[in-house]
Amino acid sequence: MVEPRIEKLADLLVNYSVGVQPGDKVFIGGNTVAEPLLKSLYTEVLRAGGHPLITARLPGVDELLFKYASDEQLKHLPEPQKLVMETYDVLIQIQGDVNTKALSGVDPARTVLQAQAQMELMTAILQRAASGQLRWTGAPFPTNASAQDAEMGLNEYEDFVYGACLPDIDDPVGYWQRFSAWQQKIVDWLQGKERVHVVGPETDLHLSIANRTFINCDGRRNMPDGEVFTGPVEDSIEGHVHFSYPLIYRGREVSDVRLWFEGGQVVKATADKNEDFLLKTLDTDGGSRRIGEFAIGTNEGITRFTRDILFDEKMNGTFHMALGAGYPETGSKNESAIHWDMICDLRDGGEIRVDDELLYKDGKFVIQF
Repeated sequence: MVEPRIEKLADLLVNYSVGVQPGDKVFIGGNTVAEPLLKSLYTEVLRAGGHPLITARLPGVDELLFKYASDEQLKHLPEPQKLVMETYDVLIQIQGDVNTKALSGVDPARTVLQAQAQMELMTAILQRAASGQLRWTGAPFPTNASAQDAEMGLNEYEDFVYGACLPDIDDPVGYWQRFSAWQQKIVDWLQGKERVHVVGPETDLHLSIANRTFINCDGRRNMPDGEVFTGPVEDSIEGHVHFSYPLIYRGREVSDVRLWFEGGQVVKATADKNEDFLLKTLDTDGGSRRIGEFAIGTNEGITRFTRDILFDEKMNGTFHMALGAGYPETGSKNESAIHWDMICDLRDGGEIRVDDELLYKDGKFVIQF
């Protein structure tokens, strides 16, 4: 018997997040460890009249790829994968692995090589999403590996995951609709603004948002959700930032990261752990030293760091920036094979000013929305 919360989450994703319509071609991807949720999604897509296709990854195959593949094989993009990403109407991606650290020992140069090969496909996906040709969402499936990363037992972690995705278990769609209406007020206030100044512990950043669009993240792109974001003007970022939390990317944990910006580019970067991985990833391509996203987290239900970016970037009281690819619908022109979110806590002395007006202080909006 399927856990009722899994069925509720599948219903929410299919009928609210991506709004599957009769005739939609729907790709569902995830690890086999997420089988209960994958099956529930398949069922809901069928009920909605869509045409589902599941690709379930086997645990350990990524390790085999990086262990045995030649450089040419790492750069290969299977034609069926390209066909799906370039022609399907809906993409639902489920997070969940049996080992979140499986790729920690891989040479960073090999992960960079693979990422470079996927840049064209990533750009096509972002452009299709911006034009409305592709609807996509991502969601978690709680596993022991993720629970261990979050320093919780599995039952506690399941409650945390489903509580963040389904805050109102009796009316999850209604909850996210009300949340969307509240967050839209923030987006409307930011419309037409030009300058952002962020101050926090070891952080002082200036950036331009002139003629850029903020997006209301209300459960349609990710679940859980809760952020407003834009793509800053590419050459505008100046200053320095210290990221409060470890940065998790491609199975690596990079901690105590500091970045310095001049003319929109990272000109200096340090880390206490896995600095070599950080530096090699920064050199992936021409856009990987620029920022593609600036965002403020707004989800009050996410109160602790879990080492899962799907949750952590939404944490109320934080802002995050992503190195690499920006979302075209924001006006971002930055293209890259990477999109690496990095989180900074503002709850202890942090401020965000927009056009010299105080918007955010100590992790809270000072303007009532």
